[in-house]
Amino acid sequence: MGKVFIVSACLAGFNCKYNGGNNLLEPVYELFRRGKAIPLCPEQLGGLPTPRSPSKIRGGDGMDVLSGEARVLALETGEDVTQMFIRGAFEMLKAAEALNPVACIMKERSPSCGVNSVYRFDSDELREGMGVASALLSSKGYKIISSDNVEQILKYLAEIE
Repeated sequence: MGKVFIVSACLAGFNCKYNGGNNLLEPVYELFRRGKAIPLCPEQLGGLPTPRSPSKIRGGDGMDVLSGEARVLALETGEDVTQMFIRGAFEMLKAAEALNPVACIMKERSPSCGVNSVYRFDSDELREGMGVASALLSSKGYKIISSDNVEQILKYLAEIE
């Protein structure tokens, strides 16, 4: 298969975002179109439906969720969806182990895929830290790139042309 990237599926235009929409990012879509990106949604892989209640991490970030010190809760229902987020993160790890990607391009600020920041549970403010899937992949040594780092994504795209 050659060099591939794992990408948050919403960035490739798949309607898997909590509200049923996507976060299309043209350079990521172009990687996908050229067969260089494998789009995955950890929340769907973990068993959550689309659309679904938006969720946030309470008590920390993705690393804290993985260590059992924080929880992921659905905002509208209060449902604890921590195990689904963890399951989805491990499914993404399974894909990474099989594919050995150049990097994982993940949706910034997401409770699953955030790279540098995630939303605080009790507000719309950001806190430093990773989402659950990004934290797991990073802890296993995979390179994680924020969707906000368009310059780096464009550099990867140029390298495959």
